[in-house]
Amino acid sequence: MDSNTLYYSLDLVSGSGLTLSSEQKAALQTSLVILKRNNKFNRVLFWGKILGIKGDYFIAQGVSEDEMTDKKSLYSFNCVDWHLLPPATEAMLAEVSAAAKGRFLGDPSHEYEHTEIRRQGEGDEAVEEEIMIKVKEEKRLACTVHTIDKEVSVVPRGAFIKSPHGLVQTNCSFEGLSSSEAGKLSYFLHFTEPQKLKKKSILELANLNPSIDFLDPLSEDIPKGSWSLQFERGSTVCVIRSLLWLGLTSFHVPMTPQHGYIYMGDGLKNLDLPFML
Repeated sequence: MDSNTLYYSLDLVSGSGLTLSSEQKAALQTSLVILKRNNKFNRVLFWGKILGIKGDYFIAQGVSEDEMTDKKSLYSFNCVDWHLLPPATEAMLAEVSAAAKGRFLGDPSHEYEHTEIRRQGEGDEAVEEEIMIKVKEEKRLACTVHTIDKEVSVVPRGAFIKSPHGLVQTNCSFEGLSSSEAGKLSYFLHFTEPQKLKKKSILELANLNPSIDFLDPLSEDIPKGSWSLQFERGSTVCVIRSLLWLGLTSFHVPMTPQHGYIYMGDGLKNLDLPFML
């Protein structure tokens, strides 16, 4: 959620139990402004909080020219001092998925250890050897933020626009979804590189506006039922919760450009979801 409207946005999702203390809000209001100025970001977003056993990670994201690809993630323990997270790579994601298990500890220098047996050589000369994989929690944190963004970040249709050159920016003319549109998952999109859009037929693509329909809608997610959509505060706010990543909540106020999402949870994916539906 945008740091400029943090107080207002947090109030809209407070029905989910997602909240911060007065001291944390005050610290964020000041530190995120300084963060934006010092790093010359176009926008700064408060991404959320990942709960640890010893301490909690507060996450912010700085956005530059392209809203989708020019993002840097940072973490803090006190909402004042911010540290840059390394970009998540495919190799890092593979290491983290193999080695890092269980709850976050709250110590970025903590090392998770995992032993793998790898086969060296071929035929009769093949030898098996044990290889110790060590992954720091800071890398795990970067991969978790990246994965949550990739799988469950949500924006309303039309909130962002894609130029013919491929640049994704906020749509200044976006005035919000209507109340009837906000009640349908098909009007909410994954804010990440589309996967299902590339598989659509030419006939299906003909009905789409390439400037705003360049993302995958939530209604096409598998398994069905991985999202909960509700109207709250007397039907004035549309709130969408992810059942795959418990703690991810998105909101949109119909007929206004106000929207955003926040994650507050333990950073663990709900792998039991297919059996719960």
